[in-house]
Amino acid sequence: MIEAVYIAGHGGQGTLSTGQLLANACLKEGKFVAYLPFYGVEKRGGVSNCGVTISDQRISSPFVAEPTVLIAMNSISLEKYESAVVPDGLVIANSSLVENAVTRDDVRVVPIPANEEAEQMGDPMVANNIILGALLELTGVVSIQIVAESLKEVLPERHHGKIPANVRALERGAELARRHKIRENK
Repeated sequence: MIEAVYIAGHGGQGTLSTGQLLANACLKEGKFVAYLPFYGVEKRGGVSNCGVTISDQRISSPFVAEPTVLIAMNSISLEKYESAVVPDGLVIANSSLVENAVTRDDVRVVPIPANEEAEQMGDPMVANNIILGALLELTGVVSIQIVAESLKEVLPERHHGKIPANVRALERGAELARRHKIRENK
């Protein structure tokens, strides 16, 4: 099993912390993991991407050139990285901010309105974990429980009071992904 996840967005969307959280949880489950962040030179609002490779075997390179999963947090990220996803791969798009449709028909597309859902939950800062919950449900790469346990290690201590909201966001994302799977199967 190898999953190569590329999480793309802009600064402030939680892309790097999402990658860290995923990587940390996978390590807890005894998997081999490589996490590689990329960010622009801008102080705020610039490019913020990361690659997370998860495997049952040693990983030779941390660079994710051909993701099996793309998480696109905004339209620019989808436009830039859609073509890199392997055939039969998965594209999870934050449909709150991704306005354009996926142009390929050889990938599975799951739109998740992460920002809208986070607003409805009362905390716009948890949109990234709604997307992560969807990823966990769709791939089964690691359990929500292990990710929830990892929040304390990944989030700065000053944000530990937000752990319950982040766990609810993970669960909400998983629920949205389950609903999408049911609609796909009809």
